[in-house]
Amino acid sequence: MAETWERLVDTLAERADWATATELASQLGVTSRTIRNYAATANARGPVVESGPLGYRLDRAAWAAASSAPPSDTSPAARLSRLIRGLADAGDGLDVYEIAASFHVSESTTEADLGRVRARLTGSGLSLVRSGPRVRLHGPESAARRLLASLFHEEAARRGGLRDAFPELPAVREALTAELAAAGYALNAYALDDVLLHIAIAVDRVGGDHLLEAGVPRDPADRERTLGQLLDRVIRSQYGTAVDRTELAHLSRLLGTRAATRALGAADASSPPSSRSALVRAVVGRAADEYLVELDDDEFIERLALHVDSLVARSADRRPSRNPLTTSIKSAYPLIYDLSVYIAHELALVEGIIVDDDEIAYIAMHVGAYLDRHRLRADRVRVLIIAPAYHDVHLTLAERITTAFPDEIDLVGVVDTIEDPARATAELLVSVLEPTVPVEHFVRVAVFPTETDLDRLRAELGRIRSVRRRARLAAALSEYISPELFVRGLDGHDPESVIRLLGDRMIAAGVIDAAYVESTLERERLSSTAFTEHLAVPHAMTMSAARTAIAIAIDDRPIDWSGARVNVVALIAFSEAGRAGFQDVFDQFVEAFSEPANVDRLVTGATDYPGLLAELAGLMAR
Repeated sequence: MAETWERLVDTLAERADWATATELASQLGVTSRTIRNYAATANARGPVVESGPLGYRLDRAAWAAASSAPPSDTSPAARLSRLIRGLADAGDGLDVYEIAASFHVSESTTEADLGRVRARLTGSGLSLVRSGPRVRLHGPESAARRLLASLFHEEAARRGGLRDAFPELPAVREALTAELAAAGYALNAYALDDVLLHIAIAVDRVGGDHLLEAGVPRDPADRERTLGQLLDRVIRSQYGTAVDRTELAHLSRLLGTRAATRALGAADASSPPSSRSALVRAVVGRAADEYLVELDDDEFIERLALHVDSLVARSADRRPSRNPLTTSIKSAYPLIYDLSVYIAHELALVEGIIVDDDEIAYIAMHVGAYLDRHRLRADRVRVLIIAPAYHDVHLTLAERITTAFPDEIDLVGVVDTIEDPARATAELLVSVLEPTVPVEHFVRVAVFPTETDLDRLRAELGRIRSVRRRARLAAALSEYISPELFVRGLDGHDPESVIRLLGDRMIAAGVIDAAYVESTLERERLSSTAFTEHLAVPHAMTMSAARTAIAIAIDDRPIDWSGARVNVVALIAFSEAGRAGFQDVFDQFVEAFSEPANVDRLVTGATDYPGLLAELAGLMAR
């Protein structure tokens, strides 16, 4: 658990510029005075937080230097880590008096530290056994390694990396990555560090005669055998040692379920396709029907099925994979994440597994990558190119632009002059000359466009699409939000009671029935709908509403929503007829609330229904 002042540093690390004390206080759920105290505490260890008229900002150079410095061995966190690692290494245990002497603390402090060790072992499969002055860890070696991995991850988070503990990891990563590529495996770079850590721990533990328990002998599958041979080569070359078959079997399963997925069309293409392809196709088909999206693509289905194979194996091992992008995916792509919640829920029911938020986010990455390509094609911008016809120079220019943006533009023509009638059908003019009349959307490029030209064109295409989406949202607000669906005040409510409060408003308005409210609560239990720090968007996974609508509750005093401090709750009711048109609205609605300043503006200005619509329209028009 991060110390209170560390929460301020972590928050500032996520921001590119200054943040006011008011913004930070709102985000952390404290007062502005507390923010000043946090900054002072952080700077007591070295000046890492700058302050000034614009608020607070992280001095990233000082922060990096402080993060790379070794932590104090006398801090409680450092003592706890050293104590657990010492107990894990000492098969016959440690003497309490010797522990106190080596840490230069009192015996009472050591007893308190041992109490913290017992608390830390809860649910780990390990226990602390004491006989007189000696204490030792009791439990399987596999549990001890999981605990050590957890400790190293925490130390890496505090100190900025694992290289201090395992300086050989970069070389091992390079060797393992090369071996996987040669064997035809797609790499999950986000999970690779975790596998590398387990490899390092395994080599270290084997060197100290702490061996894994031998499981029931079995013949490994071809895939596991391949990964085992690959790991054996890497360990021998990088560590100058070897581990036994039990260790290799454990590590190859870890590698195969976390970081290495058989690539389609790879060198081991003789391996059969996933046995779950039919299941995944059926689940994805139901999700596509429910969310009105197109997901019927053989390659996408097979890639996702291979991922699900690993997901089920991780669940069986009770080793879910961390995903550092979970929060950003959830906030930036709420509908994609929600669709992935649906897929995960269906898979969990069939396979009898638990799928947590990090695993849902990995599914969302598969779904999002596929949908993003198709969304660009569906939201193309009509472009007219203006260039004098000289030999085929104008045609070469057009080919260069259409090749650079194959999924983003529809070329309506290549003409000599801005007065050409084709201009009326274009949303964006791209010309080698300055226009002779005012033009709203215009990009000038060289006859032979440079990368800078293409970057400016890319930015303008993005602005046009953004204006389109926000215009649709602003026009839809009064349609989706009626006066009776606006509530001012959340004080005293928890998430369930807020959902029921807004649900009752929708029931009274004839939008939904009681079953829809219960379905919304069921969806909330699957994964929190707090898509940003300040906004929760509860909704059901069905489209049974009479019409698509939004019920909103706002309060300047945030409530706890699964760990997020939420000021705005928007209950969404979807109808089958209105779902497709609402997807952009949903995305833009959540995007607008990703900035704390926008939340503050809405909370302050939306004192009544007209104020709500005015503030929302203003936010979406930016």
